[in-house]
Parts: sequence; C-alpha cells; structure tokens
Amino acid sequence: TKDIPVANFIMHEIHCRRNIEVCRYCSESIPKSEMKNHIESEHVQVTCKCGMKTEKRLLKDHEASACPLRPALCQYCDIQLAISKLQDHEIYCGARTERCGGCGRNVMVKELKEHPRVCG
Repeated sequence: TKDIPVANFIMHEIHCRRNIEVCRYCSESIPKSEMKNHIESEHVQVTCKCGMKTEKRLLKDHEASACPLRPALCQYCDIQLAISKLQDHEIYCGARTERCGGCGRNVMVKELKEHPRVCG
C-alpha cells in the first residue's frame, strides 16, 4: 500500500476497482489481467509423486521437507533411498559387521564410531 494524496484518492480508487483484484486464495492484490495466470501458477492443485494434493506454490516445500518419498542418505553406507524406507534400511544396515583392523573382532557397523574407545 502507498500513501495517496487526498486530491488523487478518488481517481486512484476508481483505477484500482477497475484494474486490481484481491486473490481469493492468498489475499494479494493482483492486476485483473494477471489473475488467471496468478491462480494457475500459484494456487492450482497438483499431485506430488507420493499422492498428496497441494497448491503448486507449496509443492517444493513439501518435496523438500515433508514428502515420504524425498531422498535421504543412510548414515552407514551413504546409499540414497526414500526417507520412508530409511529407518528399516538403517536397522538392517547398521547390524552388518566389519572386522576391526585393531583388535580383529567383528563389530556391528552401528558401533564402529564408538568402538575405538573400547578397542583392545
């Protein structure tokens, strides 16, 4: 919003009513000539690959922080998989064993970071 000199206010109001609309979804003031494009680029419903429906403008945030199919890295093997499968994978992956070069014992991968403190 801008300050309008009193002398110009009526002309400004007429201009706005004729040319500007308030978006019914986000309450932004949009030129009437751009409203259709605004709605199609911001508010149209789209479906994520996970099946969730959302407004187009919110899709990137959903894909980055909420989508169960967003990629995540296993902390043990650095393989990339869907975050919804990460927990089951890490339980299996962390239970694998590797031989310690220091003591020769087989150590579970999930314990390798702590193992040097107790390594014989």
